[in-house]
Amino acid sequence: MVKKNMLSRLTKYPTPLYFYDLQLLDQTLKDAVDAAQPYSYHIHFAVKANNNDRILESIQRHGMGADCVSGNEIREALKRGFPANKIVFAGVGKTDNEIKLGLETDIFAFNCESLQEINVINDLAGSMGKKARIFLRLNPDVEAHTHKNITTGKAENKFGINATDTDIFLTLKKDFKNVEFVGLHFHIGSQICDFEVFKNLSLKVNEIQDLFESKGEKIKYLNLGGGLGINYADPQQNPIPDFAGYFETFHKYLKLRPGQEVHFELGRALVAQCGTLLSRVLYIKPGVRNQFAIIDASMTDLLRPALYEAQHRIENLSSEAAEKKTYDVAGPVCESSDVFARNILLEETRRGDFLAIYSTGAYGQVMSSLYNMRDPATTIYSDEVE
Repeated sequence: MVKKNMLSRLTKYPTPLYFYDLQLLDQTLKDAVDAAQPYSYHIHFAVKANNNDRILESIQRHGMGADCVSGNEIREALKRGFPANKIVFAGVGKTDNEIKLGLETDIFAFNCESLQEINVINDLAGSMGKKARIFLRLNPDVEAHTHKNITTGKAENKFGINATDTDIFLTLKKDFKNVEFVGLHFHIGSQICDFEVFKNLSLKVNEIQDLFESKGEKIKYLNLGGGLGINYADPQQNPIPDFAGYFETFHKYLKLRPGQEVHFELGRALVAQCGTLLSRVLYIKPGVRNQFAIIDASMTDLLRPALYEAQHRIENLSSEAAEKKTYDVAGPVCESSDVFARNILLEETRRGDFLAIYSTGAYGQVMSSLYNMRDPATTIYSDEVE
């Protein structure tokens, strides 16, 4: 994580700049693996959170698998050393070519989100002389108590198979000769900090398992997705999430069957705090309510505030002023939504100051664009500035 005493080593780089703290990343990954190990839980990293090559290589070295949502993510995971038998492929809109790639490379499993998708996978596998392992991604209708745009487990969401369709699947299962039904998959949302939500998910999964068992189905694998949140408000105080409490919640409330394996797909919790977006102040512009601090980073570098109304902690690394003033921190893109924060207190800020926008290692650089034909942000790693 960037601190004020590092500023002199960073000012030589052009901004906007993504800084990745590899030491914090490694400690976070170690803590996650250590917390999962007593329960023999398996972790797959959600590649959509950050596909940076050095980050993926670090994650792979810690023995995790990969959760992919596109064919290109599968290719990148394989390129970075993830074994095919630790790769799961999710997503509501898998193309035929992406499914074929998963079959050709013999990935661990497809998380299937509709009956039609299962039918397509069955046909493609048959045409290739393959047998696909599939999980049913079920929509458990569990409230995640998070932002509406990152809630995925409610009945009205596009994700997952509704409970009413499971009976149809079990009736048709004998006709799917080229798929092997191996498990159930759930993912109810993201940035969840209330462990009661994971308790409720566990209890719902118990009910669903009982239902499948009553119909003669044995479930070999459970995949509980991810969703564990981080501390965006004060990342320095809690740089590493409570993995022990997270996994203990599932251990306490899940009713497992003998020999059953449990898998998770963590993303944000593993990488968010290791990334910081650095930006220079271009102008201080008087406004009607507050002053605007116009910076050279924009929504093309960090989309979350515009997309989710996300709030990241922002710090002025340059200013030593005792007085704080209220600012709206905004980018240069020609969109009113290109604002990182409103009504925040910063040390008195001037043109040329360096601002740090914390907790941007997940869904930050990976969601960047070239809108307004802007250059992409530079990338620097902690071992390059020491």
